[in-house]
Amino acid sequence: MRGLGTIINTATVVVGGSVGYFIGHRIKDSIRTIVVQVIGLATLVMGISNVMDTDNLVFPLVGMVLGAIIGELLRIEDRLESLGEVLRKRFAKGSGDESTFVQGFVTATLLFCVGPMTILGAIEDASGKTPQLYIIKGTLDGFMSIIFVAAYGIGAAFSAVSVFIVQGLLTLGGTGIDSLLDDRMRTEMFAAGGFTVLAIGLNLLEIKRIKLGSLLPGLIVTPLLVAIFAR
Repeated sequence: MRGLGTIINTATVVVGGSVGYFIGHRIKDSIRTIVVQVIGLATLVMGISNVMDTDNLVFPLVGMVLGAIIGELLRIEDRLESLGEVLRKRFAKGSGDESTFVQGFVTATLLFCVGPMTILGAIEDASGKTPQLYIIKGTLDGFMSIIFVAAYGIGAAFSAVSVFIVQGLLTLGGTGIDSLLDDRMRTEMFAAGGFTVLAIGLNLLEIKRIKLGSLLPGLIVTPLLVAIFAR
């Protein structure tokens, strides 16, 4: 079913937000930390699995290297961070519950909707296959929603609206994108995506901070390399 992953991801944010609203203040910091670490480990396993599916490691490796260089030259990560800061300054002005509501909404929206897993998941979700990426992402978002609602209030739970709209639109676009890819291009693109998923896991485990935004062009470069050199 196309779009199932988006529905699942939206539901996990709603459920997580509800849990956070009612019992979030009772959750110990140590428990929050270990939950994120477990999700980080699961993300690493998934990333390794995706990379191992490649037919030729040269394609995703070279594609991600070239993509990362492009990403750094375009300063994608810096621009995303600047956008997030602008949104925070714009919508978190004032004081009181309204400010907290909007701050939680904006912060959670940025985390849940900006990243390579969102884009990769949309293409997978559009294909009608089991939406593994959005299930993993939804699990992460659900637990993070608990933490955000505990910290910012119910506003963070309303980020589910953003998740549904952004990922829904990307999934619709993913149908068109997926039609442009043959099996080999799709295989190597998901292998390249495995690198980005690994990077997310490393970030969650706080092993090494990797600029996820800079890796995004690699998801475009890799299938292009396949189209040029694997014919």
